Amino acid sequence: MAGLLDRIRRAQRVPFHAMAPTEARAAYNKAAEVLEPPRTPLAWVQDVTVPAADGTPLPARLYANSHARLPVLLYLHGGGFVIGGLETHDSLCRQLAQRAGGAVLALDYRLAPEHRFPTAVDDAWAALRWLAGAGADHLGLDGARLAVGGDSAGGTLAATCAIHARDIGLPLALQLLITPGTTAHMDTGSHRLFANGFLLDAANVAWFFDHYIDYHHRHDWRFAPLEADNLDGVAPACMILAECDPLVDEGLAYGDRLRLAGVPVALELYRGLTHDFIKMGRALKEAAQAQSAAADALKDAWRL
Repeated sequence: MAGLLDRIRRAQRVPFHAMAPTEARAAYNKAAEVLEPPRTPLAWVQDVTVPAADGTPLPARLYANSHARLPVLLYLHGGGFVIGGLETHDSLCRQLAQRAGGAVLALDYRLAPEHRFPTAVDDAWAALRWLAGAGADHLGLDGARLAVGGDSAGGTLAATCAIHARDIGLPLALQLLITPGTTAHMDTGSHRLFANGFLLDAANVAWFFDHYIDYHHRHDWRFAPLEADNLDGVAPACMILAECDPLVDEGLAYGDRLRLAGVPVALELYRGLTHDFIKMGRALKEAAQAQSAAADALKDAWRL
């Protein structure tokens, strides 16, 4: 990991916080899969649309290795609510579909600053409800075995989806939280310890937050799930965290909150690795290990 970080530093890329959002998206799209293995071929990859709560058709992509009536994972990509999309997480979603044996529906939710908080939350919740209802039948999938997951900002959205599902009486098989953000402010020890030089720098996190949400709204649990009044009855969790990640302390704290609420939690802390390591399978063997751990949790939840 240290060698990889050194290579990234020597590349002297312009940091996201020094760019306009459109420029940052283009840069992320270009580099997002450089450290991932080639996109694995699957029996079924299809671009579809999912209706947002306001009727806007949201792009999405379905991945499955068969055309059977499979259980499904709604996947929400990372990127600080500002960057990222279907192309940046295509390789990861293919790996999850192949390894878990179910379907993965990746959602291209709307991004800030064009669409600030809570639009991304609303889009994720609408997609979840659609999949649990007519959407799964429309796609030929098993909506009764539904999971939600995501990485980084997508992990935040997945955690809020699990709380929302609990609140509306929608049973979920699993919430897959990969290096999620859960706190209102960048004030944990790991944010200070890993503020610079560990891939997700503090200046970039602040840039993401400022584009996405007003400061006085950041204690809203839809942005910071750790602020939720209670987590009783939410879906079982599989959490994948990285030791050298500014977000690791809030991930651990959220796992503790879930356990205190009686929620089953399988938590894997990958030592010596940084944020986004799960998307570096070409360079790090631990990426494949983490993908397999996520897939095993999904298989168990789906009873495959």
